[in-house]
Amino acid sequence: MSSRRDLAMAAKAWPFEEARKLLARVQKDEAAGKAKPYVLFETGYGPSGLPHIGTFGEVARTSWVRRAFQELSDKPTRLIAFSDDMDGMRKIPDNVPNQEMLREHLQRPLTSVPDPFGTHESFAHHNNARLRSFLDGFGFEYEFMSATEAYRSGMFDAMLLKALSVYDRIMDIMLPTLGEDRRRSYSPFLPISPKTGRVLYVPMKRIDAAAGTITYDDEDGEEITQSVTGGRVKMQWKPDFGMRWAAMGVDFEMFGKDHLPNQPLYAKICKALDVEPPVNFVYELFLDDQGEKISKSKGNGISVEQWLTYAAPESLALFMFQKPKTAKRLYFDIIPKEVDEYVTWLDKYQGQSDADRFENPAWHIHAGQPPQEKWPVSFALLLNLVSASNASTPDILWGFIRQYAPQANPKDNPSLDRLVGYAIRYYEDFVKPRKKYRAPTDRERAAMQDLAAAFDALGNVTDPEAAQFQVYEVGKKHGFDPLRDWFKALYEVLFGQEQGPRFGSFAVLYGVENTARLIREGLEGRFLA
Repeated sequence: MSSRRDLAMAAKAWPFEEARKLLARVQKDEAAGKAKPYVLFETGYGPSGLPHIGTFGEVARTSWVRRAFQELSDKPTRLIAFSDDMDGMRKIPDNVPNQEMLREHLQRPLTSVPDPFGTHESFAHHNNARLRSFLDGFGFEYEFMSATEAYRSGMFDAMLLKALSVYDRIMDIMLPTLGEDRRRSYSPFLPISPKTGRVLYVPMKRIDAAAGTITYDDEDGEEITQSVTGGRVKMQWKPDFGMRWAAMGVDFEMFGKDHLPNQPLYAKICKALDVEPPVNFVYELFLDDQGEKISKSKGNGISVEQWLTYAAPESLALFMFQKPKTAKRLYFDIIPKEVDEYVTWLDKYQGQSDADRFENPAWHIHAGQPPQEKWPVSFALLLNLVSASNASTPDILWGFIRQYAPQANPKDNPSLDRLVGYAIRYYEDFVKPRKKYRAPTDRERAAMQDLAAAFDALGNVTDPEAAQFQVYEVGKKHGFDPLRDWFKALYEVLFGQEQGPRFGSFAVLYGVENTARLIREGLEGRFLA
């Protein structure tokens, strides 16, 4: 019998694939006598804005690779959420107060910009606190690190001096990627002006690797010579990537496809500093419902807060887990599907072997310990139940659920209870406003009359298969081919939608007698009114 580690080594789920690449790197370092006491995972955050859905995705995905690695190796791991808060504030965000106050602080490090919200030491401290609260709310295990603290504490000093000693090599890497004008003024080092406190994008007049200093003209034209250590400079963002990897000994970092053109630059700079770059994983970016790239400035995506208004975080995690290298559409219509897929995976888990569990997204989403709670009703069914029953409170829906699944109750099924609330909100905001009822055709009318009569004859049946059998039989009797046209007709006439969950399951949940009455009301045209 294969050991658990053997099964993990053979697992095909993408976090295990990435974890095996990382394990090979770690083993190579150990063989070369370069082993570290731990394996370091890193995620990056730009605190010029608030944490968003991409932040969640990056930390979640990195955490899944970390968890998979822990199945392959006993080596300790760390995950650092790194905030690039020493960046100069290049523009004033649209969504913050006191914008006029911020104007005088442009180009200063974000940790030197006053907090426009008035709650923290600086704008960066405010957003960093939001990041930590955001990550803590999802239960991520991580360590927070500030770029400002790393630069000022001396943590990067040795590598900054090393970068100064290979200044020409770094310039040889960067200059071919720049336009002619930019080349004349470019420097991988950005000094912090001792006079204005601003991050300066100025060319270097001289560098002195032995003294560890750079010389440049300050904003007023005065020539300044200052050390590259102690937080007196920061590096341009592309060299900063490679320097940070080298200084911290990062073993794994993922980022979005927008970084892909620069990935070779990060790696070359890391190698120029005599450190092997980390294993990288590049994920695709999100699209809106029209297939356009999601943009914060356009506002054509979904925020984490919006998603969590209508569904639990596990459903968002599933969306992030599935096909990370495929560009996926991120819009409100996908939420019910993701919820029900999550429930399907969770239901499968308890009966699976260890090998199959490693392939199950629920294993990754719950760090190897998915809950055992059962969800007897799908989100799609609940949405149609809200529609048919005009339910406006969870108590009404629970009345139907108890008839369908007598053992279910809010206390023992807290996740289902939350789902009930989500269904009511989602229906009111997204389903109800878009309903388009229609009258049945003559053939559909005859078939629906027969179905209502068949449901009358079933009485209080609680078997969804028995109800579904009647739906199939009536559809075949009336010549619907393919049968999906029959189901489409039921949903368009009775619910004002083109599709829905299994009709037999809905009929038993709502009650077959109630469903028969619903069909007759639809035939009378009540929903059209």
